[in-house]
Amino acid sequence: MKTKEIKLLLKLLGEDGYEAKVNSVKPTVKTPISECNRICYQLRDQNLIEILESEIAKIKITASGKALLNINSSELPITKKEFKILNACAEKSIFLKEIQVSPKIKLAQSLVERGFITVTQSIPKKIALCENGKTFLAQEFNPSGTASVLSLDMLGNYLNFLRNYKLTPTIDQQSPVNENEKLYHNLSDEEVLEVIIQLDEEYKMNNFLPIFYLRKQLQPPLTREELDQVLYRLQANNQIQLSSITETEGYTSEQLKAGISQRIGGSLFFIQVNHERA
Repeated sequence: MKTKEIKLLLKLLGEDGYEAKVNSVKPTVKTPISECNRICYQLRDQNLIEILESEIAKIKITASGKALLNINSSELPITKKEFKILNACAEKSIFLKEIQVSPKIKLAQSLVERGFITVTQSIPKKIALCENGKTFLAQEFNPSGTASVLSLDMLGNYLNFLRNYKLTPTIDQQSPVNENEKLYHNLSDEEVLEVIIQLDEEYKMNNFLPIFYLRKQLQPPLTREELDQVLYRLQANNQIQLSSITETEGYTSEQLKAGISQRIGGSLFFIQVNHERA
């Protein structure tokens, strides 16, 4: 693991809940934010952190978006500002900051959700240490070398993390499997779909179920990765649709962490059932 990746992780250990804004855990004060973004994606790809919030950076037009440019302006289903964004990326991908509209992030996100543009590059804004990251740092992390690259604050963060980690009961020390875990053990994809429908009705979500309800119900016995794979299969079979979150107000940080992070765009957070296929 590279030194700057280690520094970012150790700084993250000093934050509440092991989550923070990216610019507050830069490896060094001189680390460019562009490099910090790359480090975040590298750590995410190693399944050590999750990207909780990201911001659209670069976009390109889709075939549906191009079709709108040929429609009479009086019949367009978009605003003048949205049209300006489409027109700006009509020929090639473009950085959103180059387009003079406001509020550009909100306008672009609306166009993404309607399929008129796609995100080709995003900027991570908030990250969190995931369970695999905690396991790695506590059980597998083994730095070597003689260079003095870590500060006492970073060392203190790591030692405090290890103390807290050892206080957390292991699976063998925890209480026996409860009745709910027994009930949902070895679920099929179709049974997970039924649980989604039941939870949506129970919480009156009007077929827009936040994923944290499902995680609370099925983790355990399923692991986070197992449940993610079930949801991907259900979506591939056109039985559900996963959509990203754009407005985070009203949700706790723990609820937001339940989303499925993506390389581009916001985390997949809502589950909608295609009742024609369910």
